[in-house]
Amino acid sequence: MQRIMIVGQPGAGKSTLARKLGEYTGLPVVHIDTIHWQPGWVERSRDEKTRLCHEVEARDRWIFEGGHSTTWSNRLARADLLIWIDRSATLRFWRVLTRALRYRGQTRPDLPHNCPERLANLPAFFRFMWQTKRSARTKMEQLAASAPVGCRVVCLRSDRDTSAFLASMKPTPRSAQ
Repeated sequence: MQRIMIVGQPGAGKSTLARKLGEYTGLPVVHIDTIHWQPGWVERSRDEKTRLCHEVEARDRWIFEGGHSTTWSNRLARADLLIWIDRSATLRFWRVLTRALRYRGQTRPDLPHNCPERLANLPAFFRFMWQTKRSARTKMEQLAASAPVGCRVVCLRSDRDTSAFLASMKPTPRSAQ
């Protein structure tokens, strides 16, 4: 397995899962937020985001988590594994809130430098999450259904699912010879 695509709505756990899988597999991890944002919360243009996504997709090895759905079909065509994290809206809102409180005034590890969490941004982000919860889920469901034959699809709907999946991916120590 050389290329893992992870999708899910905000607060689903994409970045955390990507980091853990990166540790287990040694694959380089790319967070979409590092493509979407530049330092200081400056948003890149749509064309620039698309170009950067295509550069990552063209690499031989990656774990690529997140959106920019206009490039999903290219990413999926190259992926060995698609992971769709499908969690409840309630849980996702809670996670986004606790993440914002935890990193308040600091930059999260999955963001570019100088993008500190700001509680003032939460109402607008919550509105976005609420307005897109059905349409985004439908898009991800369609993405999973369109995976090519050679791409394994995993849907994680609970902490138990995620723990079991991670346990199956964790490297086992080589037996002594």
